[in-house]
Order: sequence, then structure tokens, then C-alpha cells
Amino acid sequence: MADQEKPLLIKRYASRRLYNTETSDYVTLEDIAGFIRDGRDVQIVDLKSGDDLTRQYLLQIVAEHESRGESVLPINVLTDLVRSYTTQATSTVPQFLAASFEMFRDSQAKWAESMHAANPMMPKIPALEAMQAQQEAFLKAMTGGMGSQWSGPEKESGEEEEDLDSIKKQLAELQSKLSKMEK
Repeated sequence: MADQEKPLLIKRYASRRLYNTETSDYVTLEDIAGFIRDGRDVQIVDLKSGDDLTRQYLLQIVAEHESRGESVLPINVLTDLVRSYTTQATSTVPQFLAASFEMFRDSQAKWAESMHAANPMMPKIPALEAMQAQQEAFLKAMTGGMGSQWSGPEKESGEEEEDLDSIKKQLAELQSKLSKMEK
């Protein structure tokens, strides 16, 4: 069984083929994106030189998803990233992005805990869980792990409206309970 703590080592051959050292087979960029979506860290190295190519390949995966219309990064963020390569901000941008996403993950977890603590009997809200899954996918994409594809169940027509009505109803019930508790 593979050690999930160590990054999955992928070796790039001179032919540019990517070789999974755990399973002894060749993989594609989409396979690597799948490993990352599954929560696995990867390291891609050039077989001959030993150079770490991970960043280059992760950027390529993001670029391919963006070019297929699976946009996660708004134009203004991409523009600011390009600008940061030509300014003195280059040294602070990585730390800022990492800290921002860490704070976002923490606030999301605290919000979920406080909602459950406020009313442990509150039923799970399907749309809220779907939103959380999308946010997690976004965070993986922004922190080096791909995940911009929707991983939840496909919605059938009319389900979105039903979910929204259900959320509105549950929110109204919560507000009513809160106002009773304040009195």
C-alpha cells in the first residue's frame, strides 16, 4: 500500500512521457489532476537532470482547465499575478496567497462548526454541502491541487429552485427560532 504522506513521484522521461513510480505505468496530465483531486500530493521530476518540474506541470493543468472553460481564476486575479512577476511584490505574493487561503479554510470550518453548535438538530442542507464541495475544489486549485471540476451530483432541471426554496424555508425557521431565543 502506498504511503499517502509522501508525494507520489512522477518521473518525466526525455520523450516527455510521465511515469508513475508507484504503479509502474505511464500517466497523463489528467491522471495527475485526478491524483491531486483525490487529495494526493505529487512531485514531478526530470529523470535525467533531477529538476523538480511540479510547478510547471501544475500550471499546465490549470491552463488546460481554464482554456476548456472551467474557469476558476477571474481575469483580475490573473492580471495581478502577471503584474506580481514584474514588481517588488514577487517575494510577498506566495506568502499572501497561502495565508489568504488558509484563513479562508479556517473561517469556512469555523462557520460550519458554529452552525452545527447553534442547532445540532438542524438538518443537513444539500445545497450548502454542494457549495462547500465547490469551495474545497476551488481551494485545491488555488493551492496547487487541481479540483475545479464539479464533484457533486448532477442537478436535474427544477432541482435548483427546490433547493433554494428549501434553504429559504430552513433559514426562515432558524430566524424564527433565534428571535424566540432572544426574547
